[in-house]
Parts: sequence; structure tokens; C-alpha cells
Amino acid sequence: MQNDVSDVLFRTLADPTRRALFERLCRDGELTVGALTEQAGISQPAVSKHLKNLKEAGLVRDRHEGRQTHFSAQPRALAPLLDWTAQMNAFWESRFDSLEDLLKRMDQ
Repeated sequence: MQNDVSDVLFRTLADPTRRALFERLCRDGELTVGALTEQAGISQPAVSKHLKNLKEAGLVRDRHEGRQTHFSAQPRALAPLLDWTAQMNAFWESRFDSLEDLLKRMDQ
């Protein structure tokens, strides 16, 4: 299950436009689709499609108010990626420590 969630997050954030929309929501807080479209450099339907992908991945939440939809980032959804990064960091640290030990033994 953990890998499935991580895979979805990696696939979703691999797209630079989706990543930019998510980063903007993290930085600027809740925004409407219109406000996101103004600076996205793509059409409103394209922005909406990207927001749908972000929502399906749990990275954003929407709130309807009248005719407008407001989106907000859900940074806690990144937790599986943080866990994966920590695991990879520990893995590589141990590899580098082993390499350092080997190089020291070779120098003797």
C-alpha cells in the first residue's frame, strides 16, 4: 500500500505544471481556479485537469463557494515521500560509510 501511495505521488508531481500549481498553493494559500489560471500559462480547462489529478492524489482539497471553486494544498499528503526520502538517505549513508571504511583499509 505504501508503494502505491508513493507511486501516485511521484507520478502526480512528476508533471512540472502540477508541481508548480501545488507549490503555488503551498506558498500562497487557498486560491480559486481563476487565480491559478492567471499565472499558469495554460488554459482554465488544463488547470482544472491538473487540479483534478492533484486532488485524486490527496495533494489538494477543493471548497465550493457559489460558482467558484477554491483549492488549498495538503502538504501532509507528502508524508510518504518524506518517509521514502529518509529511507533512501539512511541507505546511502550506510553505503558511503562502508565505502569510506574500505578506502581507509586500502590506504593502510
